[in-house]
Amino acid sequence: QDILGRGQVEPDVELMEQNIKNKNILVTGAGGSIGSELCMQIINYLPDNLVLFEQNEYALYNIENKLKDLKIKSNVIVSVLGNICNRSQIENVIKKYEINTIYHAAAFKHVPMVEKNIVEAFQNNVIGTLNCAELALKFKLDNFVLISTDKAVRPKSYMGATKRLSEII
Repeated sequence: QDILGRGQVEPDVELMEQNIKNKNILVTGAGGSIGSELCMQIINYLPDNLVLFEQNEYALYNIENKLKDLKIKSNVIVSVLGNICNRSQIENVIKKYEINTIYHAAAFKHVPMVEKNIVEAFQNNVIGTLNCAELALKFKLDNFVLISTDKAVRPKSYMGATKRLSEII
């Protein structure tokens, strides 16, 4: 609130329940700062399965434990160590868990790291997003939600450009 200079927008509970409750949800980048917060919010709406997809093993371990500590009994939490650039792995997860919605938060977001690793950032942020979006279409998922950043509005860096391309996708 202080940073944005406006009030916090509360989630629409009815909409959240409609899209999450008793559904199978996949969160890419589940162990990151944004992905883990999404998972902590999603779990409260009682999905049938919450599939945590993360390439960092320690981050995946941490978010899985945080969610299990909540002791919400009606959820199945599935942890998948993987990379969004591995299209066949994402496809297998979508089929195996009969995913209804993808919340796509997996991205390289730290400008100094991305500026030093442009090819990897392009592959992860653009090609990884393309994989997820195309598979959401292929399997006719109910929803595909891309989590992006304000840095993509008028990109002045490679990181912003990769995020803008992912928004276009």
